[in-house]
Amino acid sequence: MMSDVGSRRDVTAAELEVMRALWQEGEAPIRVIADRLYPGGGPSEYATVQKLLDRLQDKGCVSRRQEGRINVFRPTVSRDDLVARRLRDTAEQLCGGSLSPLLTHLVSAGGLSPSEVEELRGLIERLAPRGGAEDR
Repeated sequence: MMSDVGSRRDVTAAELEVMRALWQEGEAPIRVIADRLYPGGGPSEYATVQKLLDRLQDKGCVSRRQEGRINVFRPTVSRDDLVARRLRDTAEQLCGGSLSPLLTHLVSAGGLSPSEVEELRGLIERLAPRGGAEDR
């Protein structure tokens, strides 16, 4: 089960790249992640990825298990959990905690494909209260 990021510190841009690699792989040893992020990289890039994974583990975003002498990492925070956390933090910082101005701006800024508009429309319909005064 993926955990909520909760009160843990947010991930940095470099840590986010590692998380993206893990979300794509599902789970992977350091070498696979390092090769994905730094194709043709050497020991210093491997060490960088190791340090980023250590920090992500300290933040509760990844877990580690041993397979022989190899450490295999997997994400413990889903992309959706991280998106939700960042949106809540942004709404708190910029909009006094209200998501409405943030969401309104994101939607009105454009760039939504027709399928994204339909997905958003369906979400609004699912979340809309049923049996309100207009239905009486």
